[in-house]
This record gives sequence, C-alpha cells and structure tokens, in this order.
Amino acid sequence: MVRKKIREPNCQQLIDSFPDPFVVIDRNYRIVTANRRYAQHYGVDASQLVGRRCHEVSHHLDTPCSQHGEHCPLEALFRTGESTQVMHVHYDGEGNSEHVQINATPLFDEAGTLQFMGETIIPVRTRSTQSFVVGDSDSMQLVAKQAQRVAPTRTTVLLVGESGTGKECLARYIHEHSDRADGPFVVFDCAGSGSGEELERRLFGQLAADGKNLNALGVFQQANGGTLFIDELCELPKSSQMRLLRALETGEIKPLGSTDYSRVDVRVIVASVGDMRAQVESGALRKDLYYRLSAFPIQLPPLRERRKDIVPLAQYFLRQLGEPLGQETELSAELGEALLGHHYPGNVRELRNLIERALIYAAGEPLRPEHLVFDHLLFATDADRLARRPVLDEGTRRLVDRRGSGPSPEEMLQVLEECGGHRGRAAQRLGISERTLYRRLKSLRALG
Repeated sequence: MVRKKIREPNCQQLIDSFPDPFVVIDRNYRIVTANRRYAQHYGVDASQLVGRRCHEVSHHLDTPCSQHGEHCPLEALFRTGESTQVMHVHYDGEGNSEHVQINATPLFDEAGTLQFMGETIIPVRTRSTQSFVVGDSDSMQLVAKQAQRVAPTRTTVLLVGESGTGKECLARYIHEHSDRADGPFVVFDCAGSGSGEELERRLFGQLAADGKNLNALGVFQQANGGTLFIDELCELPKSSQMRLLRALETGEIKPLGSTDYSRVDVRVIVASVGDMRAQVESGALRKDLYYRLSAFPIQLPPLRERRKDIVPLAQYFLRQLGEPLGQETELSAELGEALLGHHYPGNVRELRNLIERALIYAAGEPLRPEHLVFDHLLFATDADRLARRPVLDEGTRRLVDRRGSGPSPEEMLQVLEECGGHRGRAAQRLGISERTLYRRLKSLRALG
C-alpha cells in the first residue's frame, strides 16, 4: 500500500494561522512578509506590504520610531542578537492610536547569521488610564514615551509634578503596561498614614501574638506580585526611610514584632510634589534614598504648559461624565475658548471638576460658557464673574480659531507641495501633528 505524501504547509500559511498581527522585517526596516491579520489590522492591502518600511505602516512616520523618542525593537535586536519586548503607540487602519506590546524575535539563516526580526504585535487595552494619554502636546508625548520605555522593566520610577497633574494615573498606566498588569495595584499616601508604629504597621504589616502569622497586612504584602505606588514620599518620616530603602534594595521587609525579614515581589513607583533635592539639602529626605529613587525620574508638566491638550481633555471628560447622564457631549468652539482662557492651578484634576460642575449646572441642556464656574469664582458674585472673563493671548486665540475645522484640504495640499512632499515639515507649518496630516491625506485619497 502506497501512502499519500502529506503536503507540508509553506511559511505564509503558517504565519497566517497566528491570531495576532505578525511581520518579518529586515535590518533596513523593510517588511519581508506579514500575515493576513497584520494587513487587516493596519488597513493595508497584503500585496502592497512587502518592501514598505515598518514605521510607515504602524507609526505613520517617514523616519524610524527611534528618531521620535521610542525604543526601536529592530535596532535593539540587531545590536544584541537577542529577543526583546517593548510597548509602543501604533495607528490602526482607521488612524486611531492604540497601545501595543511588541514581542521581537531574531531570525537566523542556516549559517547562524542574523537576517530578520519576527515581530508579534499584541494590542493592549488600557483600563483606567485613558485620560493620561489624551493630548498631542510635545511634553506629554515625551512623558508617554518615557512611561512606555520603563513599563516592561522592574526599575523603580520617580514621578515628579504639581498636584493634579496625574501622577497616580501615570503610575497606573505604567502598571497596566507591565508584566504585572494582572497583579494588584496598591496606593499608599505618606501624608495621611500616621506616624510611628502605626505608619510602620501600614507599610510592613504586623506579626500576630503567636509570632507566626501576620495580624495585619502592610501595603508591601498587599502589593506582592504587583505594583506599589507611594505618594507624597517627602512626608515619610526619616525613621521609616531607612526601612523603605532596604526594601527597595533587597526586596525584604520586616513586619512589626518580627525578628526575621521576608521577601516580597513588588515594583515600586514613587511620587512627589516638591523639589526632592531641596528636601535632601534640608535634611528631610535621606540622600541615599533619593539616589536610589532617582534612577528613572519622569517630570509631569502642569496643564498651563500643555495648553493644546486642554480642549481634547475637556472633550474626553465631557463624554466620560456626560454620556451616562444622556447629556450632549460635543464641545462647542465658544466653550473651548472659555476653557482656554484659564490657567488651571489645579491642573487636570481642576479641569475634570470644572466639567463635572458645568454638567450639573447645565441640568441636561447643552453646555455654555456661563455653566463654567472656575475654582476662584466658586463664591464670587455674578458681577465678579463677568468682570473676570479671560482675555486670550494671540497664541491661544490661534488655537481657538483652528479648533474643530483645522486646515482645509486645499491648504494641506498647497503646504505639502511647498515642502516638497515632506510631511513632517508640512505638519509643522500647518500646526498639526504629522500623524494627523497622514490621516487627513489618507481620507482625501479615499474620496478620490
């Protein structure tokens, strides 16, 4: 009896069976092959993928992502010859931004020479941190890229910024984009956690009278296998700072009443409002603890320094808070002008409260500028409110004039031609991001 020879699947059939987008890229960023899911996800005809550069498809950029502040897995892989994992912001076939986890694997030829990178792309759904990634200002894009780079590591992160800038939100973002995302995220506020033994108990737990079991779990035990976010670190008494330093350096803690140390698996993220170097100089903060914490600092800018994000953030909060109430959730240009005229000393938290307050005053009606009651006017008279209407500077006025409509198709095409087809320079002249220009040009092409 002659057995029928079984036909072996080819490489394309194999990678088409992968559930996630998968692409093979050479050292010059050019796509060698990709599976069907990759083509579908990025809205590109499969027959037009081979030969294109990866950053053109996934990032909508003319140059590699490393030139825009991201950690390029291709460059790292060809430099080390080892697998790597990073978090990136990609753009799908509809032009929507998304956070993805990239698993990059080296592909060798028969002689053992590194030839290609195999890249699996896994979209990541953010749960509670959407407001952090709202906005296109350069300062927040830098913060996002720093967070994406440090998230997959075990490094302790120091977040510095004014009250209300979103430090806890950023800490959650880092946690949710790490390999600890399924573990606990525990918040510990040094400013409201007592002192002495009470503080030590809340941090490290307490042994029961039998000397064997814990009578109370501290935040380190609660965060085991996950992330511990320590807020207002400079409020921590110096007597507790040494024990915290040991926990960070050794991964060991000693509960109250115990004579032995126990190991915990905790990633620590620390936040501070004030200048920690000044705290060190004044003697309030241990120098060795500061240097242990400052391995990877991230500075969050105040909202007044990222003014182009005010309207997108307000729109996000309006939808988040207004939709459950059946409220109209489109932000008018008139309302945007009123929002842009304020300096927001309370930062993003103040903006969110302002929108929530306006929805209550509107009582189901479309929001109008008179529904906006800023914090400094909460107890003012109507005459005071009218007298303190903001006057917009010229830069802010241009933001208001541009909001909503943006450059016309004719203006975009004209500027692009004047820039010799260079999207980056054209986008800068138009006052929009390169990715926004890419999406609008793509829409124009679809319309013919």
